[in-house]
Amino acid sequence: MTFEPRRNAEGNAAITSQDVVPRFRSVAIRRALVVCVVVVVAVFLGLGTWQLKRLQWKLDLIERVTQRAHAPAIAAPNQAHWPQVSAEADEYRHVRVTGTFLYPLTIRVQAVTELGSGFWLLTPLRTADSAVVLVNRGFIQSRTGDWRRQSTPDLLNLDSATDPTASGDVTFTGLLRMSEPGGAFLRDNDPAANRWYSRDVQAIAVARRLSLVAPYFVDADAAKKTVAPEAGAVIDIGYEQPIGGLTVIVFHNNHLVYAFTWYALAFMLAAVCFWGVREEGRKAGM
Repeated sequence: MTFEPRRNAEGNAAITSQDVVPRFRSVAIRRALVVCVVVVVAVFLGLGTWQLKRLQWKLDLIERVTQRAHAPAIAAPNQAHWPQVSAEADEYRHVRVTGTFLYPLTIRVQAVTELGSGFWLLTPLRTADSAVVLVNRGFIQSRTGDWRRQSTPDLLNLDSATDPTASGDVTFTGLLRMSEPGGAFLRDNDPAANRWYSRDVQAIAVARRLSLVAPYFVDADAAKKTVAPEAGAVIDIGYEQPIGGLTVIVFHNNHLVYAFTWYALAFMLAAVCFWGVREEGRKAGM
């Protein structure tokens, strides 16, 4: 049994509201989908452009930091300028500090460097204006910096906390670094047990009962040229300890990859939408 479409008086097939409504809904849905795709593509293009702007910002930042690190050393910020010190303006600045080391108050902070695992030696340095700057004098291997050798000093008198063999004030250069509060990944500093995993200036100052402490520390420059030993090798006696100049300046810069990803997604989505609309048009014309 077959059904014939309704025909008008002239014998032509009649188009009823039952035929028009589904077709209208189909067209409306397609248009709504196209609008949604256009919006999403615009968002993807915007994100890609934003990543390109971030790329330029990151390149400018790297250039500024590189210039700071390799510029002639200038005097480290004094107490009057501490409130203005910031990571954006001062991180990795090449500075010069003069003062007297408070050696008995040295703290060992666990570290991993190109020379292996070991510790940073952070020693407070008292300047002429009675302020204190924490100085990362350099790296020592674990065998010379075992936790068991790090006891909390009972000596808290800063006037007598200097090395008796020291010859007075010292002047050195290094890179200004901002405090590293809290600890390392999955490891919190434990001042009570004298275990340190990050160079947290404020926490170290409290643990050592130091006052007038700068909100930054300084990574000392290398005292002399050294060559890293091969993996697994033991540093021989010819190496100067602690070893300074091991600051690693790394900026992760994946913005170009992110921009390409967003632009690629926008292109693919637009291409799929165009292909779908064209196929629908071809079917409608049949």
